[in-house]
Amino acid sequence: MFDARLRPFIDGPLDAIALRLVRSGVRADTITWVALAAGLGGAVLVAGLDFGWGLALFVVNRVLDGLDGAVARRTALTDRGGFLDIVCDFLVYAAFPLAFAFADPDRNALAAACLLASFIASGCTFLAFAAIAAKRGLSTSAQGHKSIYYLAGLAEGFETIAAFVTMCLWPAEFPVIAYGFAALCLVSAVARIVSGLQTLR
Repeated sequence: MFDARLRPFIDGPLDAIALRLVRSGVRADTITWVALAAGLGGAVLVAGLDFGWGLALFVVNRVLDGLDGAVARRTALTDRGGFLDIVCDFLVYAAFPLAFAFADPDRNALAAACLLASFIASGCTFLAFAAIAAKRGLSTSAQGHKSIYYLAGLAEGFETIAAFVTMCLWPAEFPVIAYGFAALCLVSAVARIVSGLQTLR
């Protein structure tokens, strides 16, 4: 919901860092792999009840996720890189609710399952539209330059980050946060279905 509005404030600093990384010979794919390791490592720490360091690694993951795209834009945007980036994002987003379920199964398991189900609903509408959009040659730059057609929704990157940060800061409130964010993701899924059907009519 806020991603497009925040891009003008984020892109400048990321591009400045990306320029230094490119000059040092750092490749975008390398950053993506390191980001994945940080994100999954953070989820493991959350599962072990170390919410502070889990949050720190999640923040590292999100910063690096922005940097890999900035580096790619300064070198070479590839389908391989775009594929790797979106897959790694989904893996990390799935790992954190699962981590909270492991951290406290009695309190968190059902809420985590509902949140993961909402991620599937939102993700499949997002990716299915992107696949058809590519087939039709549709494109958009509303969310910045992306490897796939990025169909916007209420629950996007900023909202996901905010939800996970809040969960780590107040882990006892995970069920409430998870149910609330799951509802937002489901609304996004429905909105994407409606928008997709209208666009592809």
